[in-house]
Amino acid sequence: MELKAKARIDSRTKNLVKRIKSGEIAVIDHADLDQVAADSLIQAKVKLVINASPSITGKYPNPGPSKLLEEGINILDNVGKKIFNKVHEGDYLEIKGNQIYKGNELIGTGVFLHLKNVNRQLKEIRHNLVSELDKFLHNTLEYAMKEKDLILGSPNIPQLRTRFDEKPVVVVVRGQNYREDLSIIKSYIDNIHPVLVGVDGGADALIEFGYRPNLIIGDMDSVSDHALQCGAELIVHAYPNGKAPGLERINQLNLKSEIFPAPGTSEDIALLMAYEKGADLIVAVGTHSNMVDFLEKGRPGMGSTFLVRLKVGSILVDARGVSKIYQRRIKLRYLLQISLAGIMVIGVVLYQTQWSRDFLRAFWLQMKVLLGL
Repeated sequence: MELKAKARIDSRTKNLVKRIKSGEIAVIDHADLDQVAADSLIQAKVKLVINASPSITGKYPNPGPSKLLEEGINILDNVGKKIFNKVHEGDYLEIKGNQIYKGNELIGTGVFLHLKNVNRQLKEIRHNLVSELDKFLHNTLEYAMKEKDLILGSPNIPQLRTRFDEKPVVVVVRGQNYREDLSIIKSYIDNIHPVLVGVDGGADALIEFGYRPNLIIGDMDSVSDHALQCGAELIVHAYPNGKAPGLERINQLNLKSEIFPAPGTSEDIALLMAYEKGADLIVAVGTHSNMVDFLEKGRPGMGSTFLVRLKVGSILVDARGVSKIYQRRIKLRYLLQISLAGIMVIGVVLYQTQWSRDFLRAFWLQMKVLLGL
């Protein structure tokens, strides 16, 4: 392969995709490249991905590499972390075979991934998930013991302007398939007008679909300034000890926010908050729900997720479930418009025949006599 293009470099893929432009090279350091990161790179229309780490370590069957390859985006893999000392933002890189050049200097080599080999490797990894599942379950139980106050105690939820009482709520996480999920429930949102909660980058997902979130909650590390400044109420997820790293960014933007100290993930406390504030239905979009999801997120256990879903399960539904149980209401004006159009068509057709014209004239004369016109 031969290619020359401008490079964007960042050890955090979610930060890089905010800056990279179509046709550029993404230089990342992302072991076990996950689907969410792959989707963001695909949307950015990158030309090539250079990964300092192995895109597949064998820990679990992460679908990110196959997603990129299926879209025709090549991956030059496992080039080594030294690439970050040799490449700067905006440098032009030239790829010759599996070698990376900056000017005339050879700065790294890697291995190009091929879809057939990647799919075979992922299939083999799925057969080796038993030991990883065992560790994951032990970690989940350990987390659950530490985080049991989420369900047994009374969470310290801040005072909110947003009202949840007896209202439907849509909680959006920018996770797997969030675009498909939002497309599925768009008619539901348009007609029911639920409370919209964006979890970090989920706020940008709502804005992407033309909605303004009522409330944004999270660590504030993957949401855009534009979303934070859209007028939504802001809740910063803090550690149980009250420390909130995300608060610094909010202060820099001169925005007001409240603090919600709690263990677990931001999506967990978003669901918990909606439940505790009286929501009558919670629709989850893009949320993490299985072991692979959480392994992709880099969290060894899902204790808080297990506990929160145990608590809110009676009113929690997945976006795809809503699409099956929700039937779009047909408004009265639509029925009247359809009826009127049908009557007009029938009238035009009937007026084309002589007998119908004679009938209408006789009917009109009879009405004039009856009404004394």
